[in-house]
This record gives sequence, structure tokens and C-alpha cells, in this order.
Amino acid sequence: MVHGVAMEGTAAVLAFGRPALAERRFMAANDNGPKDPVKTVTVRKQLEQSGVAIKIKVPVTEFIGVAVATSISEDGLLTSAIELVHSDAELNYKVFEEEGNHNVVAEWQNWGKKLRLPLFIKAGDGAYLPYSQQVDGVMLGNASSRRKLAAEASRRPRFLNRRKPGQFETN
Repeated sequence: MVHGVAMEGTAAVLAFGRPALAERRFMAANDNGPKDPVKTVTVRKQLEQSGVAIKIKVPVTEFIGVAVATSISEDGLLTSAIELVHSDAELNYKVFEEEGNHNVVAEWQNWGKKLRLPLFIKAGDGAYLPYSQQVDGVMLGNASSRRKLAAEASRRPRFLNRRKPGQFETN
């Protein structure tokens, strides 16, 4: 059985299935997110020529990322929006919009975390720029491992360096 969650004010429906009791993971009691990863997003559109309303279920793995965009209207109002970015621009979907920018960064990061998608910033010309955190040119985030596995290092293990490779004799 598949259950869905709809956010108030949007037409996006996040659908996720319920696991069997044996597969259920126990989490902290204060984690308010869905217990299972989100699998599909239902996009509702109305066809231009015929006017027919359609629903398209798009797997979350098909989306490229989560983008945030801001715009200033002619009246001087700042509007911020979050959209799911798809390789087909027709399937991009706005999931959050607000006047101002009070909650947009938290919502943007939350959508990216819950859907496990990278974050993008939508530029004024419509291009998507990848988001990265830097302090004085130093990248913050996941640290790379210091040691490499023997296969990655492309060398012999240390204990084998003391021994010479055997010679194959042909008769």
C-alpha cells in the first residue's frame, strides 16, 4: 500500500511505501520526517491544447536536484521559490513559494536532505549553479579519507614489498 503526503498550498504529492515490520528502522523519537525514503513525486499539469488535467508520477531518482530562486516584482516585493529540477524542463516543479526569504533556506535544505538530491541556485538567466559551502576558498563538508586502499593506491602491500616476486622457469 502506498501513502502520500501533500504539502498545503502546492500540488506536489510525495508518495512513499510502508515497509514490513521486520524491515522498519528505529529512529529518534523527535525525527519528524518520513520513515522511508520518498520514491515518487506526483506532478499535476493541465495540457495547453486540450485543457485535460493529468498526473505524472516521476521517480525522485529522475530529478537532478533542488533549486532555490528569488525574484523581485515591479512593486518591489521579494519572492523566493523552491523547485525540483528535472532534465526535462517541462517536469520542473515548484514545491515551495513565499514572499520574502524567511524560511526558504531551511525549506530548500530540508527538501534536498529528505529527497537526497543536490542543491542548486537558479540564476537570473535561468541557469542552475551548484551550491557549495566555502570559507576563504576552502571547501566545507565531507572530508576525504586520508588512507587509500591497496587497490586504489596501485601498489603492492607493505609486507609484500620485502619479498621478491617468484620466477617462473620454463623447461
